[in-house]
Amino acid sequence: MTQITPVDLLVVGAHPDDQELSTGGTMLKHRDLGWSIGILDLTRGELGTRGTPELRRKEALDAARFVGAEWRVGLDLTDGFLRSDEEAIKEIIRVIRAAKPKIILANAVMDRHIDHGKGSKVLEEAGFLSGLKAIKTLQDRIEQEPHRPRAIYHYIQDYHIEPDFVIDISEYMEQKIELVKCFGSQFFDPDSQEPKTPISGQEFLDFLRARAMTLGRPIGATYGEGFTVSRYLGLKDLSSLL
Repeated sequence: MTQITPVDLLVVGAHPDDQELSTGGTMLKHRDLGWSIGILDLTRGELGTRGTPELRRKEALDAARFVGAEWRVGLDLTDGFLRSDEEAIKEIIRVIRAAKPKIILANAVMDRHIDHGKGSKVLEEAGFLSGLKAIKTLQDRIEQEPHRPRAIYHYIQDYHIEPDFVIDISEYMEQKIELVKCFGSQFFDPDSQEPKTPISGQEFLDFLRARAMTLGRPIGATYGEGFTVSRYLGLKDLSSLL
């Protein structure tokens, strides 16, 4: 799953599992709507209390298969100290130009983990710079064409942030929980001998449900996933709001 091909939707996380926790239902729903999906992990999650980077990579690939992603690639931009220098941004640009996504979903604009806000900012920078032809990048020794996604939206993570829009994932909540469980080293497993963490108990899965209910209720849905925008949404007409 490492060959990067063009996709409709690129879902990016600072750590393996950021995407599944916050936008898993949206990925599953759009898979069924016929959207092609690519997943990018900015770091290996090497500072995690539980598991190892190698195990998390295996779990990440299992999750990608579960969600029906075309591919999942991982960079090594340093967990806990997420890099946003020129070299790091160009690595992300290479992925964006190869994937040619219409939309990118990225980390929350601010959150408990410092890498999440950094991941949000570096994707905004890379998404813009990817459209500049003066920046040269190569894929398989061939110069890549510039590409700028139509939009970058930011999912909501640990901190509650008022969303700018919410996706109804009512039909996908149970699948989302199963998707999250692909990361068995990180989340609830009654047989695990790993140290307990704030996200490893059954109560954390209950929190995911409660968060989704909180976001779904205002839009008349049982469950929802919320997103924020860095620029206002553009609609063709009011029918898009029905």
